[in-house]
Amino acid sequence: MFNDSQKNRVARWIAGDISTSNDPGAAIKQWRKKFEIKQKTLAEKLEISPSVISDYESGRRNSPGTGIIKRIVRAFLQTDEEKGGQVTRAFANRFGAHLPPEIILDMQEFEKPVKGEDLISAVDGEILANEDSLNRNLFGYTVIDSLKAVLELTSEDFMGLYGLTTERALVFTKVSTGRSPLVAIKVRGIIPGMIVLHGEVNEADNLGVKIAEILKVPLILSKKPTAEKLLEGLQNSVP
Repeated sequence: MFNDSQKNRVARWIAGDISTSNDPGAAIKQWRKKFEIKQKTLAEKLEISPSVISDYESGRRNSPGTGIIKRIVRAFLQTDEEKGGQVTRAFANRFGAHLPPEIILDMQEFEKPVKGEDLISAVDGEILANEDSLNRNLFGYTVIDSLKAVLELTSEDFMGLYGLTTERALVFTKVSTGRSPLVAIKVRGIIPGMIVLHGEVNEADNLGVKIAEILKVPLILSKKPTAEKLLEGLQNSVP
């Protein structure tokens, strides 16, 4: 039997797949079919009209926001659980080895948005690139062991770093120059709301900064003395 941690991991992976898709509506439809849920059933769980689900899936309605995606994923898992949880269990087993705790040090979703400027204070940050983009809202963060992530994560695994939304801070620890995380993000083409580097970074890598400028994503260097202090600052920032 899968536990809550595994179920939450499956939920984050599904939400990440939907929110980072070029066609979120098609992704919702694909996952709905994987869970063998009819549009009418999903609509009843969400307390909306089936036509709304149809409009999302067909692209007639604008892509759903973070809140709607979160509710849809919860409805998938809840409906499956009522039928015995076989689909969720299968995905929990499939992704059980993905995103292990030694790579993902912490992952949080914010109930309320946090401004980039406020998150900089939480990590004792120095701005390296794109200061003019710090007024955007962030809806979560993921803290990553950069060495293990770059070496071990597949493109599919990497998607799971984004949780329920790409509008989050990806925080890379054990960084020496910052080049590898920026290259990995550029290659995969999924841009977070902020990138934070933490580690033995004496000066910013010029190529890393250039990539951040091209991607138009705020790049921050955390001055926290240890990873533990970094996590503490981030956890205290959760609204």
